[in-house]
Amino acid sequence: MLRGFKNFLMRGDVIVVAVGLIVALAFSTLIKAFTDSVINPIIARAQGGSSPGLGWQLGRPGNTATYLNLGAFISALIYFIVFMAVVYFLIVVPYKHVQARRGVTVFEDDGPLKTCPACLSEDLPEVAAKCRYCGTVQPAAAV
Repeated sequence: MLRGFKNFLMRGDVIVVAVGLIVALAFSTLIKAFTDSVINPIIARAQGGSSPGLGWQLGRPGNTATYLNLGAFISALIYFIVFMAVVYFLIVVPYKHVQARRGVTVFEDDGPLKTCPACLSEDLPEVAAKCRYCGTVQPAAAV
């Protein structure tokens, strides 16, 4: 039982996912600090005055529970975009390169698709000779 668990943990894919997750969490902390320390003050300054941020007070002045903080949303959106760009360029692109050197294609489009005339499934590869769902022989792909 322990040998099976060890084999599962030592598979290459699990290790790659674990390392990717750790790197992503580290970058998440860095990007969160950037948005909190740099982006939020810039957005708050755009409101002007002594407002707590970019937004509107919906209730009594000074009540943070009724403050519609548009600046926090914009900051979260910037955080998400920066974080996803970091993950893509520092994890996905190098992983694709390493896997390509090993002869494995990852994160690629499946190519053109066609619809089965018998069962109407729409996700068959253009070069499929038979439908994967109903087994109907498919017409030859038009060139």
